[in-house]
Amino acid sequence: VLEALRLLLKRDGYAVVSAQSPAGVKATLDAEDVDLVLMDLNYARDTTSGREGLDLLGQLRERDALLPVVVMTAWGSVEGAVEAMRAGARDYVQKPWDNTRLLATLRTQLELSRALRRGRRLEEENQHLRREQGGRSPLVGESRAMQPVHRLIERVAPSAAPVLITGEHGTGKEVVARLLHSASPRADRPFVAVNSGGLSEGVFESELFGHVKGAFTDAKTDRIGCFELADGGTLFLDEIGNMPLGQQAKLLRVLQTGELHPVGSSRTRRVDVRLVSATNVDLGKAVTEGRFREDLLYRLNTVEVLLPPLRERREDIPLLAAHFLAAQGQRYGRPGVHLAPGALEALLAYAWPGNVRELEHAVERSLLMAVGDRVEAEDLLLKRPGPGSGSASRLEEMTLEEVERYLIERALTRQDGNVSEAAKALGLSRSALYRRLQYYGIKGAR
Repeated sequence: VLEALRLLLKRDGYAVVSAQSPAGVKATLDAEDVDLVLMDLNYARDTTSGREGLDLLGQLRERDALLPVVVMTAWGSVEGAVEAMRAGARDYVQKPWDNTRLLATLRTQLELSRALRRGRRLEEENQHLRREQGGRSPLVGESRAMQPVHRLIERVAPSAAPVLITGEHGTGKEVVARLLHSASPRADRPFVAVNSGGLSEGVFESELFGHVKGAFTDAKTDRIGCFELADGGTLFLDEIGNMPLGQQAKLLRVLQTGELHPVGSSRTRRVDVRLVSATNVDLGKAVTEGRFREDLLYRLNTVEVLLPPLRERREDIPLLAAHFLAAQGQRYGRPGVHLAPGALEALLAYAWPGNVRELEHAVERSLLMAVGDRVEAEDLLLKRPGPGSGSASRLEEMTLEEVERYLIERALTRQDGNVSEAAKALGLSRSALYRRLQYYGIKGAR
């Protein structure tokens, strides 16, 4: 029996380890990483009670409740199979077995086991993140400019109202979105983040609403969209201001009805999602210029949270730098590294066009460059613009669009016109950067 099963399963791509007694099974589990156990209920000669197998089954369940166990029986006792299922067996097969049914049973139980283990891992990761946060706000900042932000988040987080988060690049919009979720009654449900401004027309509906098998050429299986993944939780749509008008209409329909149709399906599915969106674009101006739907804007901004740029909250720079230095110190195995006075002065004097994100990257870079337990000013590698240095010396006098255009041109210059590398440096998707290049009429990119 063991040899016949080994040959059958080997032909189907399985690696098989066999054992001839309960003790052998336990020894194998001690030595091997096993995905499934296929076991008989009887081992000793002339024994037909199945008691040995049931006892072994109980021991396997104690070792690992998620390990799938399929039992085999030759004596055809329905009562014995039912008892095995009650004891934790996932399925049973009678001998002589049918090859096709046996293989189908094992394949099903392996897939179910993998799904259960993924679910347990995700739950453990969520619990770990909640323990790390300890109920405290991950939004670092105590400046006067940040106080209204904290108060607004505290008020709106418990509701299901849509929230629009606005602010320049790198001000922490996704951090606020995650905080709104974690402080809401939906905290134990999914938080799903999507760069909505970076989705091409061809994948937009599939990504957000899902598709069914055969809906288009590459749709080899059903796919659950982000709206369904976030059902009961929070869906965060980043870069909403860069979404093309055609996609805006499709999104609006779902927000108005709460219903969606996966691509290729006529079945209506209802979702309960708390929508949080973010943009660095002036949506009022975009509405006036015909680039954004006014009715969609009304759906998105029941409450608006405006994040101040780092230059308007300079008193938070030491706190943020210390926070990032501690986090990166743990990541790179260098706890205890601190900022020298000169380094802190350099941080306070810098313009921070990239806001908090740029500060985080600068602190991470300085940790890698630092020798010993102190970060010196030169470790930060900050470029200090001098008098007459053009646009860089008057950032605070520029409009938001002028600053954005300037930063894009700077990034392209640093990357020799390479759009992919420039997008990576700016924290954008390639498609989002292309839209900005077209909007500002910037040429010479490749």
